[in-house]
Parts: sequence; structure tokens; C-alpha cells
Amino acid sequence: MQLTLKQSQLKIQMDWYEQLWAFTLHNPIEIPVDHIVRATTAEPQSSWTGIRAPGTHIPGVIKAGTYYTRRGKEFWYAIADATFLTIELRDQPYQKIVLTLVGNEDWADRLNSIKIRDAS
Repeated sequence: MQLTLKQSQLKIQMDWYEQLWAFTLHNPIEIPVDHIVRATTAEPQSSWTGIRAPGTHIPGVIKAGTYYTRRGKEFWYAIADATFLTIELRDQPYQKIVLTLVGNEDWADRLNSIKIRDAS
């Protein structure tokens, strides 16, 4: 998975096997930076009450795809790893995107600093 920031847009490019596990054809996912509410590296809440449609869930191994929860529509690509990047959104199809990736803290800092700079 590759994340890039260009011209006020966050681009999430998944590899073919990540698309396969997530059952998604939306590649890349592009998000205007001004639609990002905040980014965090805290482990996100995961619930058994959410509806996976479509996606993959193997407890303790992978949670990937689109999930409908009480919090709204979410996209997950999280493997058994503690390197979470959770991006909360507004005015987007997803209310939240949860990823696990190397450099999660750097990405959270970058996204949050852009939000602070834009608010000034």
C-alpha cells in the first residue's frame, strides 16, 4: 500500500492482493485533504455488530473491506499489526478509513499538521 499527498489530495494506492482481500475496485482511494477531520495512530474500535459488505474478516489476522457500523460506513485494511492509521473524514462516502502501515505515526503527523496549517 502506498500513500501520497499531491495537490491537497491524499491518495491511497493498494496492491492487487490488498484489493482482492478488501473486495474493492476503488483503487486508488482519493480524498481531498480538507475533508480529513483528523488522523490518529490509536487502535480503533472494532465491533462484531458491523456489517461487512463486501470484505474479509479473519479474527486476529485481517479485517479488510467496507463495513457498515453504528458510526457510519468505514473502510478497513488492517492486518494483525499495531501500526494503525485511522483517518476520520467528513463529506466523503466513508466516515473513517483504518489502515495498518509502516510509518503510521509519520502519516498521522503529516495529515494533522496540514489540517492545522489550513486552519490558520
